[in-house]
Amino acid sequence: MRRFLLDQSENMPRAILAIVASVLALSLGDAVIKLTSAAFSVWQLFTVRSLIVLPVLIGLILVCYGGRLPRLTAVGWTVLRSLLLTGMWIAYYIALPAVDLAIAAAALYTTPLFITLIASATLGERVGARGWLGVVVGFAGVLTVLRPDADAFTPFALLPLLSAFFYALAMVLTRSKCRDESPLMLAAALNACFLAVGVLASLLLLILGDDTVLQNPLTAGWNAMEAAQWGVAAILALAILVGSIGAAVAYQSGPASVVSIFDYSYLGFAVLWGVIFFAEAPDMIAALGIGMIAIAGILVAVRR
Repeated sequence: MRRFLLDQSENMPRAILAIVASVLALSLGDAVIKLTSAAFSVWQLFTVRSLIVLPVLIGLILVCYGGRLPRLTAVGWTVLRSLLLTGMWIAYYIALPAVDLAIAAAALYTTPLFITLIASATLGERVGARGWLGVVVGFAGVLTVLRPDADAFTPFALLPLLSAFFYALAMVLTRSKCRDESPLMLAAALNACFLAVGVLASLLLLILGDDTVLQNPLTAGWNAMEAAQWGVAAILALAILVGSIGAAVAYQSGPASVVSIFDYSYLGFAVLWGVIFFAEAPDMIAALGIGMIAIAGILVAVRR
C-alpha cells in the first residue's frame, strides 16, 4: 500500500487502476449525495465527512512517512487550491438535487476545455489546431446537453460549469505551484478546508437563526443524524478518500493524455447510476452532447 501511494514512477497498470477506482468512487458518492440530498445540508456534509476522513488520512500519512508529517513547501498555493476545490464541490452539490446526474457530469467534464484556455492565457501554453477543435466541439456539446432554449432548462444546470471552471483553475495551480507536494498532504489540506468551511458556515447560520435567512441549499441548517445517516456519511467519506487519493496517484503514475481518457469513464458511471437510482436515462440529444464533450476532452488531453 505504501509503495502504491508514494511511488511516482511510470506504471500504466497502476495509473489505470487508480483512475478507474477514483471515478467509480466519486461517481457513486455523487449519486448517493443526490439520493440523500434531503438528509444533509452542504455544510453538514462537509463537516461530518471530513471529521471521518481526516483521521484516516493522517493515519495513512504517518504510516507512509515513518511516523512524521511531511512539510508543505507551498502553503499559500495549497490553501488557494483547497478553496477552489471547495467552491467547486459546493456548486456541484447544490446542482445535483435539481439536475440529472448524467447532465451534471457532462457539464463538469468540460474541465479539460477550461484548463486549455486558462493554461494558454496564464502559462503561455500553445493550444494548437487540435486543442481549439476540442474547445469548439466541447462547447457545442455543452449547448446540446443543456439546451438553454428548451422549456426544461434550469439555471441549476450552469452550476456544474462553474464547478468545472473552479476545478480547472485548481488543476492549473496544482501543476504550476503545487507539483512537488505529497498527494496525501494535498488531500488532507483539502479535507481540512472542507471542515473549516463547513464549521464556519454552520456557526454563522446558527448565529443568524432560521428567521433571518432564506431556506435554500446554502442556508439550510443541520438535520438530526441517526445510524442510517452516519452510515451514509461513512460511505461518502470513503468515496472522497478513494477519489482524491486515486486521482493524484493516477496522474503521477501515467501520462495525462492516457489517464484522462480513462478519467472520462466517470460519464459512463454517472449514466449508469442515474439509470439505477433515479431512472434518468438520457435522451438521444443529451447522449449526443455527452459524447461530444467526451470526444472534445480526449482531443484536448491527447494534444496536451
